Amino acid sequence: MGFGVLGVFLGLLLEVSTHGPHAVPRTSWRHQDLDLMEFSEPGIFNYSTLLLNEKKDALFVGAREAIFELSKRNVTVKTNKVQWKVAENPMMMCTLKGKSKERDCLNYIRVLQVVDSERLYVCGTHAFQPQCDYLHLSNFSLDGRPEDGRGKCSFDPSQSFTTVMVDGELYSGTAYNFLGSEPIISRYSPSQSLLRTEYSTSWLNEPSFVFADVIKEGRNRVDGEDDKIYYFFTEVSVEYEFFGKLLIPRVARVCKGDLGGQRTLQKKWTSFLKAKLVCSMPELNFVFNVVHDVFILKGADVKDTVIYGVFTSQWGNVGLSAVCAYNMTAVEEVFSKGKYMQKATVEQSHTKWVRYNGITPSPRPGACINNQMRQQNISTSLHLPDKTLQFVKDHPLLEDPVLPIGNGPRLITKDVNYTQIVVERVRALDKNIYDVIFTGTDKGLLHKSVAIDGEVHIVEEIQLLKNSESIKNLLLSSKTRSLYAGSDSGVVQSPTAFCSRYLFCDDCILARDPYCAWDPHSAACVNIFEVPSQRLRRLIQSLNGDADRCPSVSGRSLKDYQSVAVKPGSSAELPCLVHSNLAQVIWKFNSSVLTEASRFHFIGENSLLIYSVAPEDQGHYECWSVEWAPAAGKNFTRLLAAYVLSLDLPPRPPLQAGHVTTTLGSEESSSTHAAEASSPVDTSPSLPSSSGSSTPSDLPSSTSSSSSSTSTSSSAKHHNVEAREAEVRLLPPLLKDQAWGVHAQEAFLLFCLALGPSDVHIHWLINGHTPDTPIMEYRRPLSQREVLVSSWLQEGPLIKDARYHCVAEASTGNDMSEVDLHLTIGDEESIPSRDLNQWRNALTEHEQLLKRWERAWESCDGH
Repeated sequence: MGFGVLGVFLGLLLEVSTHGPHAVPRTSWRHQDLDLMEFSEPGIFNYSTLLLNEKKDALFVGAREAIFELSKRNVTVKTNKVQWKVAENPMMMCTLKGKSKERDCLNYIRVLQVVDSERLYVCGTHAFQPQCDYLHLSNFSLDGRPEDGRGKCSFDPSQSFTTVMVDGELYSGTAYNFLGSEPIISRYSPSQSLLRTEYSTSWLNEPSFVFADVIKEGRNRVDGEDDKIYYFFTEVSVEYEFFGKLLIPRVARVCKGDLGGQRTLQKKWTSFLKAKLVCSMPELNFVFNVVHDVFILKGADVKDTVIYGVFTSQWGNVGLSAVCAYNMTAVEEVFSKGKYMQKATVEQSHTKWVRYNGITPSPRPGACINNQMRQQNISTSLHLPDKTLQFVKDHPLLEDPVLPIGNGPRLITKDVNYTQIVVERVRALDKNIYDVIFTGTDKGLLHKSVAIDGEVHIVEEIQLLKNSESIKNLLLSSKTRSLYAGSDSGVVQSPTAFCSRYLFCDDCILARDPYCAWDPHSAACVNIFEVPSQRLRRLIQSLNGDADRCPSVSGRSLKDYQSVAVKPGSSAELPCLVHSNLAQVIWKFNSSVLTEASRFHFIGENSLLIYSVAPEDQGHYECWSVEWAPAAGKNFTRLLAAYVLSLDLPPRPPLQAGHVTTTLGSEESSSTHAAEASSPVDTSPSLPSSSGSSTPSDLPSSTSSSSSSTSTSSSAKHHNVEAREAEVRLLPPLLKDQAWGVHAQEAFLLFCLALGPSDVHIHWLINGHTPDTPIMEYRRPLSQREVLVSSWLQEGPLIKDARYHCVAEASTGNDMSEVDLHLTIGDEESIPSRDLNQWRNALTEHEQLLKRWERAWESCDGH
C-alpha cells in the first residue's frame, strides 16, 4: 500500500477518531477491588527495569540507585538488595553540564541481563556517564570494577533504548554521546571487538528504540542460516520531505555471526538492513506511525512466531491506539527478497528515496552467511566482496514494507495510549489455542484482550497502578500465571485472570476469557489452569459468549425484591450496579419499560432516580442488563436488581389528650401546643404568640369542670382528631435544599409549600423584615379542613449575605424554614449546570407538582 504524504494528511481527518472502529473493554476493575501485590521502598523511585529469572524463581528490579531481587511468586517479599550510587565528583561534573542534581545526576539502572547462572550484567546512567558492572548472585554484590557504558546504556534516564543478551554478547540500541545525537546499534562481546552501525542518517535518523530480541534458526534448517537479532524503533523519515519531522516505525535486522568487513565496513555491521512496519486503517487511509513497544510471541518454529506491536499516531490529538500483528515469515520475506531503495536525484521531488532498479550485487547485500555462500568460500562476513559491502552501506533501506496480518490492526482503542505489550498463548477447553494480549497504558491501566476468529475482544480493563501514571515495563510469567508491571512508583504483580470475580454463569461466559470457565457443581467461575484435569469436562466455557449454555435460573419471587419506603415528595434512588460496559440497562416499572420521557425519572449510569415520589410511583422496579454477543448472534438478559417502592406516610399521632406537635423543617425550633381538657377552654380565635404557640379555636368546650371521666375522655379523643387535621407543616423541598440553585447574576426564585387549616398563610422575612417585592401565593383545598399553600418569593439580583425566612402560620400553630445565602458575583461557576437546568425546569412545572401533591394527600386522607 502507498505510504505517501497524501495518505498522512488524509489520516488527520477528524472522522478517523469519530467514525473509526474502536473496541471497548467489557469489564472494568478498580485497583482497590483487586487482590494485587505491590512493592516499593521509601525514597526509591523509577522501578522501570525488570528481569524474570524462571530458573531462580526471582524477579530482578532495576530502580534509581538500587537493584532488588524479589520473589517471583510474591513481589512483596524482598530477597536481596544492593545500592549503586553516584560519587560526589561525577555528580558535580553532571551538574556543571546543566543537569539537575536531584533528578538527572543520579544512577538509573537501565540494563539487567543474564550473563550466566551466577552473574547479571547491569548498567546505569550514572550521572550522564553510563557505567556497567557484574552483579554476583551468590552474595548479591557488584564486582566493583565498572566498565564504560557508552553504547550499552543511555546517558539520559528518560531516553529510549533497548538491549538483549545473546550467548554472553550484549546487543543494544541507544545513543553513543552525551547529547544523544549519535544513535548506535552495537554488539559488545568479551571475545570480539565492538561492532556498530555506520554514523549516517540513512542508517539511523533520530531513532527511538523500543525493543530487540533474537530469533534463533532451527538446527535442522537446510540452508544453514544464521541466528538474527531484530530491532524495533521509530525514526524520522529519510524517504519523504515534509513540513515537519515525519515519523516512521521500523524493523531492523543484523546477523549474530556478523564480524564486519575486511576493508569496507570495518567493525561495522555488514548485515544491517531496515524496513517499514505498516500499521494502518486502509479504509480511512490512516497510519499509526509511532511504535511504543513490541513483543515477539515465539512458536516451536519460525513460521509459528508472531510479532505484536502497539502503535499510536504521531498526531496525538487523534486519540487512538492500535495493536498490529506480523508473521515472522512475512518479515523474513521482506529482508530476504525485498527491493532496495536509493537516494533520489530529483531535488524538486518530495520523495528523497526511490526504488533501486539496477543490478544487485551477489551475494545479496545484507544477507546472513548460509550454506550457499559457504560453497563460494564465503564462510564469514570478512570474506564478502567489497562491492556487496559498499552496496549495503549505501542502501540500508528496503522498499517493501512489512504488512500486518489481515492488512490492518487487530485492535483499535479510543482515548487510550498503549505503552507496553505482552502476549500469551492459551489452550482453551475447546482445544483451540488463542493469543491473549495484555497492553499497559500511560494511565496505569491494563487491557486484556483475546483474538478469536480474526477479531479481538477486550475482556477487561484493570486499574493496575494505584495512581494515574505510565506503565514503564510489563512482563509475563506462564509459570506463576502472573503479570509484573514496573512504574516510577513501584512494582505491581497481578494474576493473568480474575475468574472468581464473575459471580454468575452468564457473566463468566460473556467475559469470553480463555482462562475462565463456569463450574456448575460449585456455582463459581474458576480458572481452568487451577482445576484438576479430571474435573475439566464438567466445566462450561464458550468463547463466542453463548450464555445459553448456562444452567437455567429460576425467576425471582416477591421475597427477593428489596423494599424501599420514601416520604411523599422526596426523591428515591434505586441502585443498579452493571459490571459489563457492553451491556445496556433497562428499567421496568410494573413490567413496563421505563424511559426518560417522564420528567420525574432520571436513568443514571448505576441507578434510577425518581424525583418527587407520588402514589402513582409505587410498585415494582426491576433493573435488567441486555448484552449482545456478536459471535453468538444473541442477546442475553439478566435481572440485576429488583425493588418494591412504597410511600412512607406520616403516622397518626397517638391518642393523647391535649398535645398538638408541629412538624418542623430545616434549621427550625420545635413548638408544642398544650390544651387543658380538664378545664374550660377559650374558644375565641387567637393569633400565634411570639413564641410560636397558639390555642386551638375549634376544640369543644367543657360545660363543667366536674365532668365525668367518660365525657372527658370522649372530649379528648375528638380534640385529637381535629388537631391532626389542623396541623401546620412545611413540606420539602425546604429553603436550605433550594439554596444551591440560586444564581448570583439573575433573578432567582424561592418557594415554600405548607399544609394546614383553612386559615394557614405563608409569611416571608428577609433579614427579619417583610420584603417589598410582590409575593405570589397559591391555595388549593385538600379537604374540608386542610389546604395546601404555595408561596413564591421572586427577587432581583441576590442580596449579599441575606437570611431568608419562610413562616407558615395558622390559628393552630406555625412552622418555619430558613436559609442563609452568601452567594456573590462569580459564584455562578460553582453551580452544577446540569442540576441548575433541571431545577429551573422543575420550577416551570410547579403546577404539575402541586397536582401530584393534591392526589397524594387525598389518598392519605382516604378520598
